Amino acid sequence: MHDAPAGQAEPQDPKRLVQESEPLSAALKQRHLTMLGLGGVIGAGLFVGSGAGIAVAGPGIVLSYLIAGVLAMLVMRMLGEMSAAMPASGSFSVHAERAIGRWAGFSAGWLYWFLLVVVLAVEATAAAQIANGWVSAVPQWAWVLIFMVVFTATNLTAVRNFGEFEFWFAALKVGAIVLFLVLGGLAVFGVLPDTDPVGLTNLTGQGGFLPHGWAGVISGVLAVVFAFGGLEVVTIAAAESDDPARSVSRAVRSAVWRILFFYVGSMLVIVTVLPWTAQKAGLSPYVTVLDSIGVPSAGQIMNIVVFVALLSALNANLYGSSRMVFSLAERGEAPKALLKVSKGGVPRRAVLASVAFGFVSVLLNLKWPDSVFLYMLNAVGAVLIFVWALIAVSQLRLRRQIEESAPERLVLKMWCFPWLTWAALAAMATVVGLMLTDSAARPQLLWSAGAAAAVLVVAGLREVRDRRSNGK
Repeated sequence: MHDAPAGQAEPQDPKRLVQESEPLSAALKQRHLTMLGLGGVIGAGLFVGSGAGIAVAGPGIVLSYLIAGVLAMLVMRMLGEMSAAMPASGSFSVHAERAIGRWAGFSAGWLYWFLLVVVLAVEATAAAQIANGWVSAVPQWAWVLIFMVVFTATNLTAVRNFGEFEFWFAALKVGAIVLFLVLGGLAVFGVLPDTDPVGLTNLTGQGGFLPHGWAGVISGVLAVVFAFGGLEVVTIAAAESDDPARSVSRAVRSAVWRILFFYVGSMLVIVTVLPWTAQKAGLSPYVTVLDSIGVPSAGQIMNIVVFVALLSALNANLYGSSRMVFSLAERGEAPKALLKVSKGGVPRRAVLASVAFGFVSVLLNLKWPDSVFLYMLNAVGAVLIFVWALIAVSQLRLRRQIEESAPERLVLKMWCFPWLTWAALAAMATVVGLMLTDSAARPQLLWSAGAAAAVLVVAGLREVRDRRSNGK
């Protein structure tokens, strides 16, 4: 659908619920999407950032991850339902346009694009810092340049290259989590050399399972919920597979439960093996646990894993941002020049537009990390909640339309519809309310709300312009 009417979306003809044939390549295989779904959300936020959650929640971080993970799982199920029924390179942006109106598709698409290209700078810089620690003769800016050039080239050549990179990146991350769970489980039961069974001592000691009460658990949710961002890319990538509907439904089914298991399981191992107070500020909880059970060079091992996770996220964000802006161009919401596709089905101009802004973000991060770039980062910090809310509202409206016009396309259904969708929306509203009351999270929410408001104003002005043009 490239000619959506201005204003609120109306129920559409059954045939128009199916995405028009994309000019993009269909080179992604099922194994690419499955591993992308598994590894897309496993990033540095888990391996390093989880320490902040443990500090505020103690062992209750397990509940924090469970709550945040269930919310992410519900969102992914909703998105999977719509993407399996109506595959599109713009994913939730296209769904929002169909269900709510052009302003919603425009806003979701551009905000998500902005989020990806800003976060891309964080990932490139963090990966360069690690690489600079290994090879200090190469300055940090040179490492950033190398990473950006390599992954730009990867995304310009063929989508198959992106798929292969992400497959092996994700395989390493998933393998690292599984190995950690095995070693941690053996340590809990005292099976490893020089270890004794720890039982539940560390879960019940040091102030109990909830040393800071339920307030700590809620603070933990705010600290970790955004670590689940990244799952959305698998539904964007599904449009470039040989069987989008089947591919996305299988990828979503295999991903949601396993990701919840990886996150909650690894947190349970961390707070069981060691007292939560043993975690050190600025040090990955995974490193602390591996050091304690005698794994040699644990710090360097995790550095490698985090490095791969960062490059994986950089690659996925460049891919996702290019496909999102390409989809916006298809619907007339971005310059038509971005629609040019190579013979191999790659939207090269969309890739270059995304990486160009990514380079600008990197330069701002290197030059003004505590001023200009910090404002940009805050401006996208809570955008994910806005996108998730649009996904939920879109699913509420499109599910009814699909049931009436093309029920056979519902190969993947949201559980307990519509009750769990409404519950997810209520949970998102609660997260927003809690962020307003949290002094650390409030600035991020307000800056993100400002960015969203700016995009909504532009979307509104476009609709007014279009109505006047149509009136003439």
